[in-house]
Amino acid sequence: MTATQGNLASLSRFVFRAPSWYSSVAFALVIAGLTGLAAFDSRFVLEDVWEGVFYIGLPTVAAGVLTPYVDRKLGGKLSRNQGSLLALACELVVIAVLTGAAVVAVLTDLQQTFVVDALLVALASIFALRLFIIMAVSRQSLPVASVSASIQTVAAAVLLFVYSGTMRYLEFGGGPVTRAFLYRPHEAPERIQEMQYIDPGKFAVLAALCLIYAGAVWLFLRIIDQPWKRSLGVSMLDFVGGFIGHVAEGSRELENFFEDIGEEAVVPVTVLSVRRPGGSEKARFVLPMIHPGPMGDIGGGNLPRRIAEGADGIGFPPHATAGHDFNLVTSREVDTVIDTAETAYQRIEYDDTGTRSVRVTEGEATLTGQAFGGDAFVVSTFAPEFADDVEYAVGLSAVSEARSGRLNDVMLADAHNSNNGLEGDDLGHVVPGSKRSFDLIGGAGEVGERLARASRGQLRLGVAWDETDWRPEDGIGPLGVRVSVFEVAGQQTAYVLIDGNNMVPGLRDRIVESVEATDSIDRAEVMTTDTHVVNTMEAENQVGEALDEEELIAVISGLVDEAVADVEPVEAGMASETAEVTVFGNDRTEMLASTANAAVSLGAPLAGAIIFAAFAVSVLVFLVAGL
Repeated sequence: MTATQGNLASLSRFVFRAPSWYSSVAFALVIAGLTGLAAFDSRFVLEDVWEGVFYIGLPTVAAGVLTPYVDRKLGGKLSRNQGSLLALACELVVIAVLTGAAVVAVLTDLQQTFVVDALLVALASIFALRLFIIMAVSRQSLPVASVSASIQTVAAAVLLFVYSGTMRYLEFGGGPVTRAFLYRPHEAPERIQEMQYIDPGKFAVLAALCLIYAGAVWLFLRIIDQPWKRSLGVSMLDFVGGFIGHVAEGSRELENFFEDIGEEAVVPVTVLSVRRPGGSEKARFVLPMIHPGPMGDIGGGNLPRRIAEGADGIGFPPHATAGHDFNLVTSREVDTVIDTAETAYQRIEYDDTGTRSVRVTEGEATLTGQAFGGDAFVVSTFAPEFADDVEYAVGLSAVSEARSGRLNDVMLADAHNSNNGLEGDDLGHVVPGSKRSFDLIGGAGEVGERLARASRGQLRLGVAWDETDWRPEDGIGPLGVRVSVFEVAGQQTAYVLIDGNNMVPGLRDRIVESVEATDSIDRAEVMTTDTHVVNTMEAENQVGEALDEEELIAVISGLVDEAVADVEPVEAGMASETAEVTVFGNDRTEMLASTANAAVSLGAPLAGAIIFAAFAVSVLVFLVAGL
């Protein structure tokens, strides 16, 4: 992950789940009641609360209930939960503006007219906010989105029209029906009666403000959208709408955006299966050369779990040598990978011999490998230094170098077990041409040569697995911790796999030292799956950040003991197939990250400038209307 991609990943701090629509409505009514208690002055406390609910909460409820219905009738996608949450947020905006205006009116010579003007600005502002969100979520044109976006503003304006006595200005011999429904100022609270006889021109001002703010939204979107269309050929609203849908509702709309920018790729899928002699499968290692991202369960974010669930024995899905450019664009692509892995599994030829494990250090790279028959499983790490993903091309080169030692097939896993998060400009991406890439390639070649020459002995394996009590917010995914112990010629090698996304610096070394300190284990390596399920909590959330390290080491030590006790004769085999999938594509991740970061950094100043300009025009409108 580069620094630019790290900035994009930090957007996960905005991830939330929209509360149920009835929770939003209930909270809106409570806030409205409390506001009424503070704003109105009736004879009874409960009457103040009721007036707050009626005058402030009712437009919110109307918007929360009607907006999704109207939006979907017009071809939109807004859910009830999203509609209610949006209405609640707009209610809070109105309350904040009115409270500020009331304070200013009390402390200055400004009269009640100033509060009314502030209310008009607030109603126009929430119309603009709702317009932007609805256009992003429902991907509708501005005129169509304006219909559902105006509901909360119109509802509030109707109540103001009826209960402020505005009808008095429009009365031309109106009868009792007109008075009954459109003229009820005597039923308004005392403080609303103070605003009676609002000039109908104020409602014309409100309409003008809404038109101005709608134009401001249109201008903002036109300007901010240009870099997206030039660099990626898609609209920013596609990304914003998909992101909102995913973080608030868990929808798959973000995958549609990724699919539009994706590219076709051919990736190797390697399977190492270990079974009891002629019997049932005991463990299966599956390594597709793709990256389990980009976030949550979007694309291949939940790939490790899907792979593990497809194994007959205990599934081990280590991290491949691939970066974010090889994120799958949709979860449907995971099915292709699993089908390819199954095809490779069916082609496996088993051998009951293996080699003792070897460990090679080349520069900053440390590789641990072990051969099974004519194939090999190799794990690379740059610990104790910091590193993140290994580029696809670097991994392919390293595999080719390892096979040059006369091995048939090589499964090269990136241990992904030492990183300092999003600190610094270089987040440890191992790219072609870097010194680390040559360290990895050279080390892989030496491991391949040593394993090809090594003598073979009877292969034995023991496994253990604990889902653990930790959750994604603790940095641990649903696969928990898995341990395999291979024994050949009296040497036992432990491979620990943690369902997490990288590890805090130093934790890998402490785990390895603890496992190798036991009497039975001669060599150990610890890996993470790089699952991105844990990144719906925050951008980093590495193993060891949230949970107690000593507790984790204790769990691993217990599983190692169980795996040692489970050791028995086995036979193993490896096979590879290629899968044609759609991934983000070369440099597309960096381009997306750069464009999104530019939109975030430039969007705030641009929005501020447009809001200031719209506000200045609003002041002119009020001045002209007052002449």
